[in-house]
Amino acid sequence: MKIVVTGGAGFIGANLCRIMIAHGQRPVVLDDLSTGSIDNLAPLGDDVEFVEGSILDAPLCAEVLAGADAVVHLAARPSVARSVDDPMLTHRINVDGTMNLLELARAAATPPMFVFASSSSVYGANPELPKHEGLATRPRSPYAASKLTAEAYVLAYQETYGLPALAFRFFNVFGPLQQAGHAYAAVIPAFIDAALREVPLPIQSDGEQTRDFTYVDTVATVITQAVLGRITSPTPVNLAFGSRTSINVVADMIGELLGRELPREHLAPRIGDVRDSQAANDSLRALFPTVEPVSLAAGLEATVAWMTATTPA
Repeated sequence: MKIVVTGGAGFIGANLCRIMIAHGQRPVVLDDLSTGSIDNLAPLGDDVEFVEGSILDAPLCAEVLAGADAVVHLAARPSVARSVDDPMLTHRINVDGTMNLLELARAAATPPMFVFASSSSVYGANPELPKHEGLATRPRSPYAASKLTAEAYVLAYQETYGLPALAFRFFNVFGPLQQAGHAYAAVIPAFIDAALREVPLPIQSDGEQTRDFTYVDTVATVITQAVLGRITSPTPVNLAFGSRTSINVVADMIGELLGRELPREHLAPRIGDVRDSQAANDSLRALFPTVEPVSLAAGLEATVAWMTATTPA
């Protein structure tokens, strides 16, 4: 199969490529390296083909997608905070970029399967837990609105043009290759980075907000099964397994792995963040009954080990 992974040099994309290679595939990566890194793909060697470029470059995308059997669309401008700072750029990349790919996919003689990475942030201010796919969406940030818009286009193209599609709503994916050391870093790499540098862990608000953390290998395994099995759905599908852990507990778990108590610094809440997040996983379990998630404890242990090994002394 020819499988194109947009954003494949990012942390989810590079881990996905590794899992796909283990299943006998040679993915083609399209990435502009704005947030990803070619170093993430280096260990994969010639088992992956890399093309540097943007999903906004329609002629280049046409070349890359020619003859594709599947497109896994991970490329995006991530981060709620980034979208608050520059909502127009977030819209352009996340919505217009997705439209470029959808138009190319529907024009193909044999349309490729289209797997899209949406986000749990689309549920936003809706307080109901767990979050099931039938809930009303209430985005609280331009990022969430852009993901909801792009997701709607993907599913509309499936209904209108028969494009085989699957839109996953990701929930707080973490694991090796996820970078810290920048203002928009996700909570787990930010905590581990702070702990290794022996500075207080930056905790927005009181730390009692909860998240449904999903280890990256679990996400990559589900996506790989979806592509190889051409599994589609007319509705979005949560890609998480219904856990719910507070930020403070995550900090405690990292401290236990490092064998010491970690000091903490409480900061103001971030604009656009939701208080609690937990996935209903009925749809996911029905489509992927054999997938068993890596536990939070095991995933944190692997992530701490990777960051410890790759952080300069």
